[in-house]
Amino acid sequence: MELIIPKLSLVVLIGASGSGKSTFARKHFLPTEILSSDFFRGLIADDENDQSASKDAFEVLHYVAGKRLAAGRLTVIDATNLQEEGRKQLLEIAWKYHVIPVAIVFNLPEKICQEHNQARADRTLPKGVIHKHCVQLKKSLNKLKREGFRYVYRLNSIEEVDAVTICRQPLWTDRREETGPLDIIGDVHGCFDELISLLQKLGYKVEEETRDGDKQFLVTHPDGRKAVFVGDLVDRGPNSPDVLRLVMDMVRTGQAYCVMGNHDDKLLRKLKGRQVQVNHGLEVTLKQFEHETEEWKERVRKFLEGIVSHYVFDQGKLVVAHAGLREEYQGRASRVVREFALYGETTGEVDEYGLPVRVEWARDYRGKALVVYGHTPHREPVWLNHTVNIDTGCVFGGKLTAFRYPEKETVSVPAQQEYAKNPYWRDENREFVERQDHDGLDIRDVSPKFISTRYIPSIRIVEEQAIAAVEALSRYTVHSKWLIYLPPTMSPSETAKEGKWLEHPREAFAYYQKQGLSHVICEEKHMGSRAIVIVCRNEEVAVRRFGLDKEALGICYTRTGRRFFTQFKWEQTLLERLRQALERSGFWEELQTDWVCLDAELMPWSAKAQELLRTQYAAVGAAATHSLGRSVELLEQARQRGLEINHLLTQYQQRLANSERFVQAYRQYCWKVESPSDLKLAPFHLLATEGKVHADRDHLWHMQQIAKFCRLDEDILLATRYQVIDLNDPASIEEGIHWWEDLTEQGGEGMVVKPLAFVPRGPKGLIQPAIKCRGREYLRIIYGPEYTAEAHIERLRVRGLKKKRSLALREFALGLEALERFVAREPLYRVHECIFGILALEAEPVEPTL
Repeated sequence: MELIIPKLSLVVLIGASGSGKSTFARKHFLPTEILSSDFFRGLIADDENDQSASKDAFEVLHYVAGKRLAAGRLTVIDATNLQEEGRKQLLEIAWKYHVIPVAIVFNLPEKICQEHNQARADRTLPKGVIHKHCVQLKKSLNKLKREGFRYVYRLNSIEEVDAVTICRQPLWTDRREETGPLDIIGDVHGCFDELISLLQKLGYKVEEETRDGDKQFLVTHPDGRKAVFVGDLVDRGPNSPDVLRLVMDMVRTGQAYCVMGNHDDKLLRKLKGRQVQVNHGLEVTLKQFEHETEEWKERVRKFLEGIVSHYVFDQGKLVVAHAGLREEYQGRASRVVREFALYGETTGEVDEYGLPVRVEWARDYRGKALVVYGHTPHREPVWLNHTVNIDTGCVFGGKLTAFRYPEKETVSVPAQQEYAKNPYWRDENREFVERQDHDGLDIRDVSPKFISTRYIPSIRIVEEQAIAAVEALSRYTVHSKWLIYLPPTMSPSETAKEGKWLEHPREAFAYYQKQGLSHVICEEKHMGSRAIVIVCRNEEVAVRRFGLDKEALGICYTRTGRRFFTQFKWEQTLLERLRQALERSGFWEELQTDWVCLDAELMPWSAKAQELLRTQYAAVGAAATHSLGRSVELLEQARQRGLEINHLLTQYQQRLANSERFVQAYRQYCWKVESPSDLKLAPFHLLATEGKVHADRDHLWHMQQIAKFCRLDEDILLATRYQVIDLNDPASIEEGIHWWEDLTEQGGEGMVVKPLAFVPRGPKGLIQPAIKCRGREYLRIIYGPEYTAEAHIERLRVRGLKKKRSLALREFALGLEALERFVAREPLYRVHECIFGILALEAEPVEPTL
């Protein structure tokens, strides 16, 4: 005897003591799935037979049952469950968590129960108790369905009990094994011609033939793709019958799935003879049905009866429901779940148009599954958190849209005409307006936590660091919708053991050789300020892709997320020149994008660090050169008077020379900036474009792509110079060292050594993505005018890099994770989780001169 139970359900065993419930439970269910009233009495009173502990025991049992069901775990209640009030409490738990209640009744003869009871070694109940149990069971048998149990199985003999097998059946909504590829199609509303056009545009082959006097459709796709319809197949449009024919045939042949829409549900109720209001397009559908046979209408009725409220696909990563679905409803079954999936969340009120006032459930959605839905028409697909609405109002003269999964792309065809009027399309301030992620940040999304990335499984953020990050995000950073990436800190090379250098390329090359790499790329290090630049092909992209409430060409912000320019016109001028260079180079077409995110250096250094230069470096330089210059003058005068102070004079002359070198060093990175044309932007990472994070491309590709558009406006754009070094070739290594020496001797800061691979890995996993190797004169700015003195440089050689390198790796992982989440159209709060992590890590105590 096979008992079929849903994989997620509350199974209630009902029967007298001695009927074999516990033995049955142990045979068919996992120990962790069984919640026994005896066990919980033992927890409370150290005695499973202590009936005085029953009230507390059942309170704890109900609590645990709720937690298991909330977590999506099948739960079995092993108790007599003979009283209606007790069963009612269990049913309420099942309804609360939207799972199906199942009753398995042990209707064994009283004699059998008495014999089992007498044979028990742990406890024996009085015969009168067993008799009372059997009487209570008889009174309950015919009530269970009415009480609310969806499945009721009655076992009437020991033989039946012994013959039972349990079959755990997925819910009809559970299609987790279906991983796609899928094409999810928005509200059709009887627009048959547009549906055919969309299917053909998606690559489906649609064949039509007539059998037994009725149309039939055979739909196939050469790549094995399947369609998923989000409901509302009918009403308002010109040809609901043929839409139904097509969809029914696709579902029948396994070429499509379909969920129920509110208009489909209303048609079903009408076909079943229920009283419904014939309005909002149903009158159009019923008029079209007048030409159809009763047999065909019956086929439609049976089809609609078999449509589920929603589907869960791809191991829970994708949910399709007509009006969307909260996380706690996904993969569940109840009246509440079905109503939400069909109608969404409403206040119960209607507006001046007679339409329900809807609650925007997606604004607070934090689920892991991507939810694709329709129901409310918009001019364009609307991304909001981890959801996308693809009802683009075809029947109202808009277009019919499909969402391709897993590609996360939309494909649309325009409506051939406006078939129906909708007041929402007429009011520019109402429902059709695109709404995307809200501007604000929710403290729940940026709290101290462990952040998981694809590159480092778990990155810990401690409370002290989180406080600083929350303040930065809430007060200082650019508009949150632009904040999709922050760059990592960078570690220097290991300290040179000897010679006049503190940092030298040999140590950087040796690090990567030790990691088993054969080639690295050396890029010139510009002395500017780190800048993240996002530029759009046109201003509408900022609204459509980034969700801004006004048009903009892009943004330029610092490595801590703050706006780079205080003068908006300067920023827009820079972005416009960059946009034009990208346009002329064919960048948008080549990479099939309408926006790009670049990692760059913006020069001069003084453009952003003017105050730092004035108060720190210039003040030190002026004080040193003035005081030491005067000291040298006095010492020279004293020598001329015959004093033996040559050693002291030489010492002060050297100190003065070092101070002058200090001033010369920082002045090389400063020049007068009177307009945006005086700036230089040097991009070195082409981070991301639409649908793609370019971390799979090596650094040579990045350099080559960037050089293409930089050469088209060399007055303001600077292509970074680079050398590729073969670590297995001593001559190539020497060539890299000489290149670095030439750069630094000419006043350059130095170079950055990177593996060719953007995401480099060594024998033990992720390794440093870049190592900076700075020149002797530049380090004078960092460590002070006299750091080159032998005593000072020996002291500086004792510096630890462990913390810096750990920080660099964690920030690198978080930055890429943020970009990947944005490109994958994950909700903005998921992107900001990583941005928050980087800002928090910046508060770690790490030696700043590194």
